Amino acid sequence: MAFVTEWFWFFLLLPIAALSGWVIGRRGGERHSDTQVSRLSTTYFRGLNYLLNEQPDKAIELFLHIAELDKDTFETQVALGHLFRRRGEVDRAIRLHQGLVQRADLNDQQKVQALLALGEDYMKSGLLDRAETVFSDLARIDQRAPQALRHLIGIYQAERDWPKAIENATRYEAATGEPMGKLIAQFECELADRFRSAGDADAARAAVQRAYAADSGSVRAGILEGRIEIDAGNDVAAIRAFERAARHDADFLPEILGPLLAAYERVGDVPGARNFLSQMTEHYRGVAPVLALTRLVEQEEGVHAARTYLARQLKDRPSVRGEAALIELTLADGVDHVGTLQELRLITEQLLVRNPSYRCKQCGFGARSLHWQCPSCKEWGTIKPLLNYAVV
Repeated sequence: MAFVTEWFWFFLLLPIAALSGWVIGRRGGERHSDTQVSRLSTTYFRGLNYLLNEQPDKAIELFLHIAELDKDTFETQVALGHLFRRRGEVDRAIRLHQGLVQRADLNDQQKVQALLALGEDYMKSGLLDRAETVFSDLARIDQRAPQALRHLIGIYQAERDWPKAIENATRYEAATGEPMGKLIAQFECELADRFRSAGDADAARAAVQRAYAADSGSVRAGILEGRIEIDAGNDVAAIRAFERAARHDADFLPEILGPLLAAYERVGDVPGARNFLSQMTEHYRGVAPVLALTRLVEQEEGVHAARTYLARQLKDRPSVRGEAALIELTLADGVDHVGTLQELRLITEQLLVRNPSYRCKQCGFGARSLHWQCPSCKEWGTIKPLLNYAVV
């Protein structure tokens, strides 16, 4: 992948280098032009030959030579800086782009391009404070530079400065028209989590409401609201929030079932719990609501009724977790071949331990706990519980 990226930048440089040779030739008169263009043409094809023979280090030296022959060629200098950065030579890229920024002959568009490149160099090297300064200045002097705002959002995410991340995401949406509501809702939920951990329930509720305003279908906001209300002892409000989250995205049902059913139990509304679970079995193809409903059936109607219900459900939605629960009920129901069933139960439990409970739909990252930002691809809201995951 790195080599393919290098080729992209090399071939971007080739026409620029050729154009540089033509310009130099025009400046120097006809005889000088013939000599200079001939020399540049030879260098150009030598560099291409190095590329074809997978010798990028030698090729880049030749393209640097072309750039040295005409230091005024802005595009060549910027492209070389990008190439240095991608090859890990960040200090070299910084020096080159700093030199471009200090040039007095750049037009406004070139100034913006050079500042963006320098800020990206700083980000690559981990100098986030310098990158923030560059991108903030750029966003102030040129509202047409949404790329600077996008970089600022990334910086404030890394620094976990959620108010500034929200501010710049809002500015980015205004500048580009690109909807940022889902991302802003994630940032508001990060704030809500922070306030909840600090014991400030009112501030946490306010952040949740702002998250809903940014993204009315935010599942995370619903889960957070439910947890905040449980902390406050408001089980009825928690049930309402959790059910709202489940109906917005049933894939997160396993994440809320534990606290939701506990809240139902505290308010003594078993019929309400059974009704909700019955609805969810129609909309969610995983086994989590089936297992939860099986437990309620067992409590109210006995082991045999629960085993019969679960066996019938597993015909339509086979599941390792469902199999484990069925084995447990079979053992409790006194069916023969107890020894064999116990061995099967142990094997099934081992399989369950090895499997991840969550997976990122963007990059496939598997996890044992829920991350709202994927540790692998850094996308927000892409990790979901697997269909066979249950917490009850």
